[in-house]
Amino acid sequence: MADKPQKSKDSNKRKRISGPKGEEIKSNPRKLRLLSSNKSHSGPKKPFKSSKKHPFNQHEAKPPPVKKDEPDTKKQRRLQAKELAEARKKKRKKHYTLEQELSILWEKMRRRDISKEDRSKLVSEALRKMKGKIPEIASSHVSSRVLQTCVKHCSLEEKNGVFMELCPHFISLATNTYAVHLVTKMLDIASKEQLSEFISSLHGHVAPLLRHMVGSLVIEHAYSMGNASQKQTLLMELYSPELQLFKDLVSMKETGLIDVISKLQLQKSSVVRHMTSVLQPILEKGILDHSIIHRALMEYLSIADQSSAADVIQQLSGALLVRMIHTRDGSRIGMLCIKHGTAKERKKIIKGMKGQCNKIARDRFGCMVLVSILSTVDDTKLLSKIIIRELEGILKELVLDQNGRRPLLQLLHPNFSRYLSPDDQTSLNLSVPSLNNKQIESSEVKEASDEKGGTTDILDEVNRSKSAGKSSDVNEVAKKDPLTRRKELLINSGLAEKLIDMCIEMAGNMLRSKFGKEVIYEVITGGADDVLRPTMDEKLEKLCGAIATLVAEPKSEGAEDDHLLEDFHSSRTIRKLILDCPVFASKLWEKALNGKCAIWAQGHSSKVISAFLEASDLALRETAKKELQPLVDSGVLRLPAVNESAKAD
Repeated sequence: MADKPQKSKDSNKRKRISGPKGEEIKSNPRKLRLLSSNKSHSGPKKPFKSSKKHPFNQHEAKPPPVKKDEPDTKKQRRLQAKELAEARKKKRKKHYTLEQELSILWEKMRRRDISKEDRSKLVSEALRKMKGKIPEIASSHVSSRVLQTCVKHCSLEEKNGVFMELCPHFISLATNTYAVHLVTKMLDIASKEQLSEFISSLHGHVAPLLRHMVGSLVIEHAYSMGNASQKQTLLMELYSPELQLFKDLVSMKETGLIDVISKLQLQKSSVVRHMTSVLQPILEKGILDHSIIHRALMEYLSIADQSSAADVIQQLSGALLVRMIHTRDGSRIGMLCIKHGTAKERKKIIKGMKGQCNKIARDRFGCMVLVSILSTVDDTKLLSKIIIRELEGILKELVLDQNGRRPLLQLLHPNFSRYLSPDDQTSLNLSVPSLNNKQIESSEVKEASDEKGGTTDILDEVNRSKSAGKSSDVNEVAKKDPLTRRKELLINSGLAEKLIDMCIEMAGNMLRSKFGKEVIYEVITGGADDVLRPTMDEKLEKLCGAIATLVAEPKSEGAEDDHLLEDFHSSRTIRKLILDCPVFASKLWEKALNGKCAIWAQGHSSKVISAFLEASDLALRETAKKELQPLVDSGVLRLPAVNESAKAD
């Protein structure tokens, strides 16, 4: 092994350097630096002063304040940054300078205190600057607003000029976030010819635009403004690819999809397949607010097979359904989802309505969905927890509202033609054909097969009964007895008690109301099948006594409202209650009219007085006859006229 080179003894020792006074010191690099600095310093040493100020050294002079940037310097920097930003915008935006000029004009023309002449001058100037560039600047956030104001206030010739310039670019503008408002504005002011031209320009683009969140607004706007044939033109493009390619096939008078298929001899399976490819992306994106989509879904359910229809109902069951039920077709889809959905799907629909029942109940078509739910769903605990609780908080508003009273009347007197129009009853009885056939096979056919031998004859009988229009219970999905369900929703939930208390408090207003009088009538009579009796008999007697007390009040000439016996609505409701409710008739006679019939023998009140001669209580009728017969003999009370008016009512 090779020997390592030995270091000399002097190498282990530090070098010694002579200090300032000739003393030898070891060579420490740090000390060497200090010595070199001391050598370079000439003159006597100065005492060390700390950079920090001592708190008690007040006589020491304060250091001068640090100078900040002058205001002029900041202003120059700000202006320079603004100029750079403006330069970048000019490079990025082609018509940036024009937009700045238009924004200045827009601020002037949209003022309220400007005269029409000055505004028209500003509008003409803005349109003159935009001429030939309108399609390019219509997508801008600022320019689109300027164009909307100009179109609103410009002359007819100027409107036509803007329309002609925009016409070739409507499809591209319809998908822009800002230009879509200009397109809908142009449709609002368009003439019949211009609207027809615009709808014809949409041919082949209806389905792609409906899948677009912004473009669907334009299709819906055109659909709502078009006539029946134009609406059908837009709808038929969703049915089949042939109808998208060949424009001549679209111009048909058939309104239903089944009629279109039979007229053009289309294959039903291909139509279902095409409509599924069109509607599925719309459902996935949640674009469900438009009436044209609701109509397309209704047509789809009319021809869809069992699995396809069940998939659509499953996708719609939930909070999405609340956004659809504001239209006629949308509410019908909601009823179909409730009727053909599973118990879990119905539960999702009801939970999705939480917090929205007030708005739904007041809607013309949404209230019918609540009517369907209250008539179909057997889970009364869930209904009481969500829907009934929300309705209880707004009872005073609902009983006086034309649409809001319908869910309450459905519980008191279900499916009564006086409260539900024929169209409403048709909506409640609708069903999906493919899902309905399944129920027929599983219920009617099985029951009938037990009595007869074969199934072929049974299916023929079922089809014949359907074609003959016979009513069957195959559409009924509720298993609970209807009367039991109504009692649970009215009495067990506490709704009936609160409703009667509210009627006692608002008896006068409800009797005078065109819509409230029907609710109070059903409450006093106990509802259909005496659903409120005998549980609520004591409360109902208090209500009858409260009305009798109001009727017993004397006439007052200076009162704002007419007396209950002289008001048009209240007098007819009280007369009807006298004929149909013996308890009310006896209370009213004892408290208000006994010995006072001569005062009310003329006018609207005469109909109330004469009703006691037709009361169902024989004892009351004989008692009233003793007082009323002299009035009839003297000609003060005219019975024939009263009877004729009663028949008219």
